[in-house]
Amino acid sequence: MDNTITSLTSETKSTRSDIAGFQSRVTGLELHVLTVEDHLTTTQDRDQKLLYLRSKLIDLEDRSRRDNVRFFRFLESIEGTDTQSFLRTVLPKLTDLTFDLPLEFQRVHTLGPKRQDEASSPCPIIPCLL
Repeated sequence: MDNTITSLTSETKSTRSDIAGFQSRVTGLELHVLTVEDHLTTTQDRDQKLLYLRSKLIDLEDRSRRDNVRFFRFLESIEGTDTQSFLRTVLPKLTDLTFDLPLEFQRVHTLGPKRQDEASSPCPIIPCLL
C-alpha cells in the first residue's frame, strides 16, 4: 500500500509539473495571439487607409486630366522647340476661331519619347489650357 501511495504521489507531482509547463506554454501562446491580433488590427487599418489614399490619388489624377486637350496627327517635331507658340499659331487656324485674348497654357507636353522614324505615328500634343 505504501508503494501505491508513493507511486500516486510521484504521478501527481509529475502531472502537476506537466500542467505547470502547459500553463506557461498557454500563457506564451496567449501573449503571441494578442500580439498577432494587434498587428492584424494595425494592418487592417493601414489597408483601409491605403484604399482611401489610392481612391484619392485616382480622383486627383482624373481632375488634373480634365483640363487637358489632346491633339493628334501633327508630324513629329513640327512644333519645334516651343510647343506653346506653335499651338497659339495653329489652333486659331485649325478651328477658324478668333480669340480676344492670347491662348494661355498651364503646361504643354507631348506624350511619349520623340520618334526619329517619320513613318511611325506621331506622338500627341497635350496642352492644359487656362
